[in-house]
This record gives sequence, structure tokens and C-alpha cells, in this order.
Amino acid sequence: MRLTILGGGGFRVPLVYGALLGDRAEGRVTRVVLHDLDPARLTAVTRVLAEQAAGVPDAPEVIATTDLDEALRGADFVFSAIRVGGLRGRADDERVALAHGVLGQETVGAGGIAYGLRTVPVAVDIARRVARLAPDAWVINFTNPAGLVTEAMSRHLGERVIGICDSPVGLGRRIARVLGANPGEAWIDYVGLNHLGWVRGLRVAGRDELPRLLADPVLLGSFEEGRLFGVDWLRSLGAIPNEYLHYYYFNREAVHAYRQAEKTRGAFLLDQQAGFYERAARADGSALAAWDRTRAEREATYMAENRETAGAGEREADDLSGGYEKVALALMRAVARDERTTLILNVRNQGTLHALDADAVIEVPCLVDANGAHPVAVAPLPEHATGLVCAVKGVERVVLAAAGSGSRATAVKAFALHPLVDSVNVARRLMEDYAEVHPGLAYLR
Repeated sequence: MRLTILGGGGFRVPLVYGALLGDRAEGRVTRVVLHDLDPARLTAVTRVLAEQAAGVPDAPEVIATTDLDEALRGADFVFSAIRVGGLRGRADDERVALAHGVLGQETVGAGGIAYGLRTVPVAVDIARRVARLAPDAWVINFTNPAGLVTEAMSRHLGERVIGICDSPVGLGRRIARVLGANPGEAWIDYVGLNHLGWVRGLRVAGRDELPRLLADPVLLGSFEEGRLFGVDWLRSLGAIPNEYLHYYYFNREAVHAYRQAEKTRGAFLLDQQAGFYERAARADGSALAAWDRTRAEREATYMAENRETAGAGEREADDLSGGYEKVALALMRAVARDERTTLILNVRNQGTLHALDADAVIEVPCLVDANGAHPVAVAPLPEHATGLVCAVKGVERVVLAAAGSGSRATAVKAFALHPLVDSVNVARRLMEDYAEVHPGLAYLR
């Protein structure tokens, strides 16, 4: 089976390849094609993968190419993890937004809109090429903003594109762990959009254990979300929000912390990864060891400003191991081998949330088999959550309209309508500044 990874020179590719090395079953991935626009990054990552595969019998063959069509032909699965504009683009997204006093996070608020406007045209081109060159392939999208990009691609690939994110997996794992439950045996009632969802229940042997957690302030304050959001707020919500909702519930504090930080997250990663790729390219050291050290630092500093604002302390050791590669592998196994499983994924709504239309991509538990991912029926969200989901989905739809039409006025509308952008005039200035720093937005007229 052939897996093509778009963004194949990306820093997290070794996580995916490492997961593949442990898969010895029939029907496994035997060839991995890495595609990237940067040959130097491809070379560095290929070196890491070669060290990972050393001594592993029948390790998947690795091929690297800068030719997109060549990479897609014959693919059984396409894993999309591209970053349009690179980490420099992310750093600019953050810097421009913060200069106007609004959040510049990668997927949330103004930064997420700017990233989406750059990314959607590229993602749509990829979807069209997949439909033409590998019509039987399944696309697993991790490209951010994951929900928005998955919806853009689904307009050309239908149900054959599925979005994944490690955030709900990590949240469910933490809740199960603190309750003394096996995450693999727990049903997680999680509903929302990508980076905008809530755990409303966690069932073990048919019993919902979340009320027990919410009733115990010591237990509730003992894990990351309890410290991040505060025990009283979680008990008021009656649910555990995805960590990204901290940007909504504590927006002023988050913006202040990010403006006070020495570097934005994007700027930090830009410098950090530049150092890694430089070290990995040298022949006098271990590329894998350099990658391991860099990854450990990356995971430990994740959402550091938010945790500092909330007094949440350091991340726990169990949360430093990533997770999206496990979701991707489980998804591929379920589809390729009909190994039926349940995963939290980004898929078309299909009537799951009545407040949204059938084609809206949402993030919910899905039953996965050889025919793809099927969203599970869920109870309605409370009004406050429904309002936020509808508002953000409305913004995503305007971003898609702007990307499809090339209308700059429509792009301004997307900024202005977002709940975390508080002024039409700010939205106009954001558009002006983003257009100035991002060549990828030149199509907006």
C-alpha cells in the first residue's frame, strides 16, 4: 500500500513514519512518498527516517520528490500536512494580528483566517489533482485550519477526505486517565468544530463518569484543562472544553500574554526548526537525535503563554508524546482493512448537528470502516456552544467564498464577522497588512 505525505519535509513526518514501522500486519503501508517544495527539508527528513528504519525488517520504502503529480499517482492514501507560507507565514500572521490588539493564533481568530485564505486555494488544487490522478485514494487532512481546509477539499472529494486532529484525542486521554479509566475502553462524547469542541461525557461500561469528575474539585483541578480553565468555570459549563477554547473564554488575557511574550509561537518554531534542519543536513551527527531533542522542546512549550496566564504549570510527561500519527494510522487501518473503530474526526455533518447544514464539516465521534467515516448521532449542544459554533462556521463559509471568488471585500467580511475581531475598521486594517506581507494573498482583489 502506498502512502503519499504532502508536506513531506515537515517536522512531524517522523512521527507518522515511526508509527508505520510498528505496523506488521498484512495490507500495511510498504511505500511512503514524501512531497515537499523544499528539497533541503526533504533531504533532512529523509535522513531522520533512514535512521528510524535502521534494523527494522521490511521498513516502508521512502521516496522523496518535489513533483506533486508524481507524488499523487498511484497513491492509496494521501496525508496532507502542508503549510502554505511556511513558519515565516505563521509568525507574520501572529505579529500582524497582535499589532492590532487581536489574537493571532494559527487557527483561531485573525491569524486562522489569514492562514485559511492562503491555504484554501492550494488545498483545492490538491483536491482536484487527487480526483484526477488518484481517484480511489483517501485523503487524510491535517493541514490547518483543519476543519476549514477539510470542508474546502470535500467539495471536490466528497466523503473521501477526512480531517484529523490530535487535540480531542489528548483531551479524552487526560480525562480518562484522571478518572482511572482505560482510554481505549471509554466512549468520549465530544462535539463541535476543529479546535472548538467540548467533552460532555465519558462513558465506561455504559456509565457516564464525567459527573463524578465535575463534582470533585480536587480531581477536576488535577489535569491540564482543569488548571487551564479553572475548576469553577468547568463546573459552570458542565463540560470540558477543547484547550483552544481558552482563546475565546480568556481572550483578553491570552492577547495580553502573547503581546508580552519575547516571541510568538510561530517565531519560536521558526527559529527552533531552522536550527534542526541545519543540524540534520550535516553528515557528522545523528539527524534522528537532533529531531528527538527538538521535538521534546516543541511539545514542552506548547501553549506556554496560556498555561502561564492560568497558572497551569508545566505539561505532564504523558502529554508530550503527540498523538495525531496514531489517529492517522488507526484511520488508515480501519479503511484499508475494514478494522472497524471509533475515532473523533472532521467529517461532513450529514444531519448530526441540526444547527448546521449537511455539508458543514464538524468534529465528532465517527464509526470508521472500509466505506469511510460515519458521524455518530449526538445530543444538541447547549445554546451558548451552538451560537459559537454557528458563528465560527459562518466565518469559515465566508473564507471559502472569498477564496473561491478572489474578493478582497469578502475576505474583510470574514475578519469582521469573527467573534474575536471587535471592529470592522480593525478587519480592514488586518486585510491591508496581511496583503502586504503575504504574497499568497495577491489573488484577493
